[in-house]
Amino acid sequence: MESILKRCQTAPHVVYTPRPAGGPRPVLRAYRRHRKHCTHRPEGQGYRRCKCPVWVDGTLAGVEVRRSLGTRDWEKAQDLVRKLETTLDLAAVWDRAQELVAERAQDLGCELSAPGDLAASGARGPITISQACDEFVGDAEARKLHARTVYKYRLLFRQLREFAEAGHLRFVKQLGTAEVRRFRATWKDGNLAALKKLERLRSFFRFAVENRWVTESPAAKLSNPKVTMRPTLPFSDGEMLSILDAAERRIPAGRSAAADNARRLRVLVLLLRYSGLRIGDAVGCARDRLADGRLRLYTQKTGTHVHCPLPEFLVEALSSLPPASERFWFWTGNGKLQTAVADWQGRLHTLFEDAGITGGHAHRFRDTFAVALLLNGTPLERVSVLLGHSSVKVTERHYSPWVRERQEQAEADVRRTWAQDSVALAAANGTQQVQLFPGARVVRIK
Repeated sequence: MESILKRCQTAPHVVYTPRPAGGPRPVLRAYRRHRKHCTHRPEGQGYRRCKCPVWVDGTLAGVEVRRSLGTRDWEKAQDLVRKLETTLDLAAVWDRAQELVAERAQDLGCELSAPGDLAASGARGPITISQACDEFVGDAEARKLHARTVYKYRLLFRQLREFAEAGHLRFVKQLGTAEVRRFRATWKDGNLAALKKLERLRSFFRFAVENRWVTESPAAKLSNPKVTMRPTLPFSDGEMLSILDAAERRIPAGRSAAADNARRLRVLVLLLRYSGLRIGDAVGCARDRLADGRLRLYTQKTGTHVHCPLPEFLVEALSSLPPASERFWFWTGNGKLQTAVADWQGRLHTLFEDAGITGGHAHRFRDTFAVALLLNGTPLERVSVLLGHSSVKVTERHYSPWVRERQEQAEADVRRTWAQDSVALAAANGTQQVQLFPGARVVRIK
C-alpha cells in the first residue's frame, strides 16, 4: 500500500481501487448472550457451561462486528472466531483500505474519489453471492419470465445462500467447481428435477461470466445426472369408467357446496380427458373461452394458442355446471391460481384412490387424449398443435411409440423378413424338412 501512496505525491488526480489483500489486525471476542431466564446470567458473559447462544464482538478490518456465531458450543465458537480472524472479511478490508488511501491523499492535496465509492473509478469490488442472486432475479423479471420460473430461481438461490453461509463463502469468485459439486450433493431432488435445477444453476453462472464476476462457469464442468424418462401411460377405457363412476358416487343428494364441488370434479375429469389441457390451464380456463362447442385459449406454460373442439355431452355438462365464479368454472379468481390447482390435484388424488387407480395423476388425462388421437391415425404434427406444444420435437419425445403409422410400418418390416426366412417358407408350403444352408442340420417342420 505504501507504494500506492507514493503515487499520490506526484499525481494531481488519483483514483485508487485497492486489492483486498490486507487490513487492520482483527480483534474479536466470543461471549455468552444469556437468555432472559438463564440461571447463569450472574456469572457473566464469559461463563462457558450453560446452553445460551454464543456471540462474537469486536472489530474486523476496522469494522465493528457483533453477531451470533450460530452455535451454543463454546469450543466450536472459539474455532469459528479463529477462522474469522484468519479469514478476513474481504469486503470490509476493501472499503477500509480505500478510506485509508483517501485520508492520505487528502493530506497530500490530491483529488480522489469519495471513500467507499468505487463507481467513480469505473471499477467494482468483488460481488457477493447474495448480490449476484438478486441481480439475476431482477434481470429475469425484466425479461418477463413466467412467475413460476422466477419462483424456481428464487428457491435455488435460497438454497445457495444457505449453503454459502454454512461454508463461510461470501463472494461469487469463491464458488469453484468443487464447491458447486458439494452444493449439488445437498439436493434432495429426483434425477429429472436435479437436471432442471442444474440447468438453472448453469444459467446463473453464465450470467456471472457475462458480467465478468467470474472468468468461467464452475457449473459447466458438472456432468448431468442420469435421467430415465417415464413411459407415457394413458388411462385405459376401463380405468376411465372407474374414475367417472367414483366421481359420480361422490356427489351427494341435494344442493350444497360439497355437492357442487363433487359435480365440478366430475366435469373437470371430462374436460381434462377430452381437451388434453394441463390441469393449470383447465382450472384457470375462463367460461368465455368456450364458444360454438370449441375451446380457445393460450396455454400458461408455453403461451401457444390452443383451439380444440369438445364433445356435445361435455359442452352440456359445462353449461349446466354451477360455476365457482362469474368468470371461471373451477376457480373463484381470488388468490393464486397455483393454490386452486393444488386443491384440485388433492381432490383428484383422493378420487384415484376411490377408483382403485395406481399411479394416477392429472397429466395422464392429457396422455390419454394424445394417445387416442395417435392410435386413430392423426399425424404427430396435428397432435402437437392440439396439445399446444412449442415444437413437434416435444410431442415426438413423449408420444412417438404411439404413432399408428410407425407401428404399422414396423409390423410390415417384420412381415417382410418372413418372405426370405427358410423356416417360415417351409411351414407355409407344408414342406416336411428344410436345410437352412449347406452343411447345416436339417430342420423338420411338423
